[in-house]
Amino acid sequence: MDTNKIKQIKQRYEIVGNYEGLNRALDIATQVAATDLSVLIIGESGVGKEVLPRVIHDHSSRKHNKYFAINCGSLPEGTIDSELFGHKKGSFTGAVEDREGYFGAANNGTLFLDEVGELPIATQARLLRVLETGEYIRVGESEVRKTNVRIVAATNVNMQKAIKEGKFREDLYYRLNTIPINMPPLRERGRDIELLFRKFALVMAEKYRIDPIYLDDEATRLLLSYKWPGNIRELRNLTERLSIISEERMVTAQMLAEQGVTDDSSEATSIVPFASVNRGQQLPNEHSYEKERDMLFRMLNNIVSEVSDLKALVNSNMGSSTPTPAVQPVATDITPIVAQQSIIQQPVQQITNAQSDNGPWVDIVPQTIEVKHMTIKEQNKSNIIEALERNNGNRKKAAAELDISERTLYRKIKDYKLDNI
Repeated sequence: MDTNKIKQIKQRYEIVGNYEGLNRALDIATQVAATDLSVLIIGESGVGKEVLPRVIHDHSSRKHNKYFAINCGSLPEGTIDSELFGHKKGSFTGAVEDREGYFGAANNGTLFLDEVGELPIATQARLLRVLETGEYIRVGESEVRKTNVRIVAATNVNMQKAIKEGKFREDLYYRLNTIPINMPPLRERGRDIELLFRKFALVMAEKYRIDPIYLDDEATRLLLSYKWPGNIRELRNLTERLSIISEERMVTAQMLAEQGVTDDSSEATSIVPFASVNRGQQLPNEHSYEKERDMLFRMLNNIVSEVSDLKALVNSNMGSSTPTPAVQPVATDITPIVAQQSIIQQPVQQITNAQSDNGPWVDIVPQTIEVKHMTIKEQNKSNIIEALERNNGNRKKAAAELDISERTLYRKIKDYKLDNI
C-alpha cells in the first residue's frame, strides 16, 4: 500500500480517517483505476461509497471524458430503460424527441450506478448485455448501438440474499463483481468518528461564521459507543444540527442523548441457551424465554383439555362403562425438565407416555400436531409493522433495520396498505 498516495487522495477528496479498512478501499480503487474492469462497491447506506467511483475515474485513462453518477433507486421504474439506454421519438407517451440515454452520453467515460440492486429484472438483462458486448438498443427502435463505458456499481443490499429471492440476476452480479470493494460502516472506524465530527463542525463554523462546537470527554465516549445506523450521513446531520441550535459550544453527553445518540456498547452479543439458566434467574442483557414457555404450556393444556372432552364424549356415545382416566394437565414448573433438555426439543411421544399419580396417561395427544404457519407475505408484513413500531414510524430507520432500501420499504407499505402506521 502506497501510504503517500493514499494521503494525497484523502487531501484531494477531503476524506477524513485513518481506519485500515478505509485505507484498503482507497488502495484498491487506485490500483483498479488503470484497468477497464467492472467494480462493485459494497457498503451500508451513508458510508460514503460515492467517493470511490470518482477516485477511480479521475485516476484512469478516461479522466478527460464524461462521468455520470446515477441513483438507480430514484429512477421511475416505467422510464428507467429510457433514462439508461435512451429512446426514439414517439416510442411512448411523452417521448417528444429522441433521447441519447446515459450509456450513449457517457461513451468513453465512466458510469456510476448507485443502488444497482434496485434495478428491475428486465433492466438487469439489458445491463448485462452492455457489460458483455458493449451493445444496447434504445427504447422504440431496433438499431443496435455500441458504447465504451466503464461501469462502477454500488449497493447496500445483501446481493446473495437478493439472488436467492430472485430479485437480482446471478450472472449480472458476477459480471459486476469483478473487483469488489468494501466500504466499512462508521461504527467500526473508532477514532475516525471524532475526526469526522471535528471536520463537520469546522465546515459549519466557516460557512456560517460561528464558533465551532467541540466535545467534552463524556460526549466523546458516547459518540464512539453509538452504533450510527445512518453512518457518516447521520453524523454530519447531527453535527450540523448541534452547530446551529446549541447555545453552548461545548457539546455534552446529555445534549447528544437529547438528539437520540445512545450508549450501545452494553448490548448483548450472544444468547445463553435456555436450558443453562436456572428457573427464576436471568443474566443481564439476556433474552427471556418466559413468555414463549408460558405460551407453549397454555397451548398444550388447551390441547389436552379439548381432546379429553372429546374422548369422554366418544366413550359416552359408545356406552362404555369403563371410566376414562383423568387427564393430567401439563405441569407449569418445568425445572426438572429444563435440567435435562429444553421442553421445546422433547418429542410429543415422550409427553404422551409420561406417568401420572393415577396410572399411565391415556395416549390422547396426537403424534403430529399441525401448526399453521404464516405465509411469507404475512411474515413480511408483520416484520414491517414491528420495525415501524420499534422506530416510532421512522421509515428510514425501519428500512435500515430490515436491511432493505427506503424505496423498497415504501413500495411494500403501499402493497400491504400500511400507510396509516
